[in-house]
Amino acid sequence: MSLIHRTTLTPTKLELLTDWLPRQPWYAGSGRRPELVKAGGFRLDDPLGEVGVEFMVVTDQDGAAYHVPMAYRGAPRADAEDALIGTTEHGVLGRRWIYDGAHDPVVVAQLIALVRGEAEAQAQSVSDTPDPTVARHYAGPADAAVSGAGSVTDGPGATTDVTLDAGAAGRLVLRVTRALRPGAADGGAGDVLGHVEAPWRQPDGTGARAVLASLRKAADG
Repeated sequence: MSLIHRTTLTPTKLELLTDWLPRQPWYAGSGRRPELVKAGGFRLDDPLGEVGVEFMVVTDQDGAAYHVPMAYRGAPRADAEDALIGTTEHGVLGRRWIYDGAHDPVVVAQLIALVRGEAEAQAQSVSDTPDPTVARHYAGPADAAVSGAGSVTDGPGATTDVTLDAGAAGRLVLRVTRALRPGAADGGAGDVLGHVEAPWRQPDGTGARAVLASLRKAADG
């Protein structure tokens, strides 16, 4: 289960993202430091209980909303320096290494499990509590067993693509939406096998929903 500790993080996740976000190709701000607010998200369980898995939605001062999957680890990953968002001191667990989840095999595997209905979204800030606001749909093959960590590239628009080998099902792409637009559905519906959508709170207080990630056939799959 997702165990949420009521403690401190120094620096906070928002402070780390404030430094990290402007360096990403899908960040829409220009020439200024973002002013971020946590606006939504959820968690997933790591079956081995070793990696924290969170999907956070933040909004900037201009109203733009960004989706950042994150992996929280108790030790650095080898050869993953480029995916490191930053390190923080957890009041209970000690030093944590926080990685961009699109580059983390545990996050990718659990997100695919969520799309396929094999994992359940958990509340972002409450232990062992499912989040019924997160919706998923899957119409792909039941035997699409994904193996390997996958290759990560910038996708079309403000997205990140993780290409994976699914055995007899061919190659699949997990597309992570980075810049969110209220009500936006995933494009390329003919190739989409499944998706996850979730809500967030906009700066004016209204709610919004959009697809955060989708699973699709690779163009060469």
